[in-house]
Amino acid sequence: MANVQKYLRLYLAMFRASFIADLEYRANFLTRVMTDIFWYIAQITTFEVLFQHTPLIGGWNLPQMRVFLGVVFVVDALYMIILSENLDQFSEKVRKGDLDLLLAKPVNSQFMISLQKASTPAIGNLIIATSWFIYSLSQLPDFHWFRLLWMLILIPCGLVACYSVRFFMASTAVIFAKSENLQFIWYQIYRLGMRPDSIYVPWLKWLLLTAVPVGVIASVPSRALLEPPQFGLFAWIMVLTCILLFLSNKFWKFALRFYASASS
Repeated sequence: MANVQKYLRLYLAMFRASFIADLEYRANFLTRVMTDIFWYIAQITTFEVLFQHTPLIGGWNLPQMRVFLGVVFVVDALYMIILSENLDQFSEKVRKGDLDLLLAKPVNSQFMISLQKASTPAIGNLIIATSWFIYSLSQLPDFHWFRLLWMLILIPCGLVACYSVRFFMASTAVIFAKSENLQFIWYQIYRLGMRPDSIYVPWLKWLLLTAVPVGVIASVPSRALLEPPQFGLFAWIMVLTCILLFLSNKFWKFALRFYASASS
């Protein structure tokens, strides 16, 4: 418990430092939000147009698909705030020797390299995403709002699963120094998680809920809101999240065996 409090205080301190640093470029807050608003509009427009030609996609109607998009927007905003900037710059930190400084600190190196910098301009994205999410839920007839309690479990699980897969791919930079092609593969896989898993063929759907679990990012939380609870699936997601986090740490320690300090 003491370690949890220690790392929580450390993260809050790093978040505050990131926020202060980002305030030096205040225009970046607006440009970041405006850029992503266009992305939100593109995603919403895509499905609005598709539903002009069909009443159902993957078993969901238009109001339900709007809820799914709300979950996608919220999870993506949280990912951008907490993880995106750190993992996107992973290879650069390795090549420039910044990893040496992180490894020298008396804290968990995976924690430091994953959470050192928060992208606070994306807080604006989270506000917009949350607003759309609440609006989409309000459009559902007879929605039971207590179902939102599932989000307290499933959204963090989705984030951790997403992080674990992303961290695994980013960690290859420690072994190969340059692994940009793997990062490109990650973004293509991540896009699959931005669509309902029910639209995929069974074998791909299974893959997206197990080996490459980007399907848990938004599809599983959306099911908890839109369909009868699937307790077996939810339990599997929680177990899978723990397994992936454990494996990401094991792979990180394995990768560090190949690391040659940039200063050596």
